[in-house]
Amino acid sequence: MGAADVVPGVSGGTIAFITGIYFRLLEAISALPVAFFRHLVRGRLGAFWREADGTFLVCLLAGILTSVVTLASAITFALMNYPVLIWSFFFGLIIASVWHVGRQVRRYRWPLALPLLAGTAVAWWVTTLSAGQVSPSSLAFFGAGALAICAMILPGISGSFILLIIGMYAPVLGAVKSGDFGILLLFGAGCLLGLLSIARLITWAFHHFHDYVMALLTGFMIGALNKVWPWKETLSWRINHSGDRVPLTELSVSPETFHQVTGQDPQLLVALVMACLGLALVLGIEWLGSRRSVT
Repeated sequence: MGAADVVPGVSGGTIAFITGIYFRLLEAISALPVAFFRHLVRGRLGAFWREADGTFLVCLLAGILTSVVTLASAITFALMNYPVLIWSFFFGLIIASVWHVGRQVRRYRWPLALPLLAGTAVAWWVTTLSAGQVSPSSLAFFGAGALAICAMILPGISGSFILLIIGMYAPVLGAVKSGDFGILLLFGAGCLLGLLSIARLITWAFHHFHDYVMALLTGFMIGALNKVWPWKETLSWRINHSGDRVPLTELSVSPETFHQVTGQDPQLLVALVMACLGLALVLGIEWLGSRRSVT
């Protein structure tokens, strides 16, 4: 999840879903406030830990933070130097995730087309937005955390891409790389507020409208495919915080058009291999999960 959340366009929520921990994560987060007031404030640490699924949350958070800190530079380097291959891998991963999430619907019927189309339209629209710019103040870091975490917990909507749109991706990534704990605490506080809010809402909706939620999440993933399409034509550019010239507005194009516009090799064969690897990874995880549930 941490590695996915570093990449603008890939959702950590997607990874949580295909690994089978998504709803356990939502339940654990939703239980935190109640467990805090019911047990922790009264000194019942053991009861609080059990009700909040503390071991699961701590292990998951440790894995996310470790991945973000250790892979932030590597993923940034890979996206800069091998963009077609990296995006192809994530495209295959999300294609398989669409199939995986869609299978979770208990009973297919035509009204489910409405949330499916709505989710697709919203996610697609988000991927077409241009990167913005805000002043990286303390309030901006707090608000960015609250907004980004709401997107991160939703499969198909990338929290990193939301940060990129509002112009906070580079400042947050810079704080991670430099170890600015004051800024990271503000960002983390915003994440905590947003996470507690969105998790309870999704958990409630899932219990009452299971198939509609599944259809909506499937739509989010379908719409997100526009962002991870490997071949892009850059329509406009911007200067980031490091002084580098980076794309501002991009348009998904065919491999042939990509070659004509950029003069670069579309690497079609290798891109297909990377997409198949992403597809195989999801299917392999699902197969391992099904074997574990049987045993």
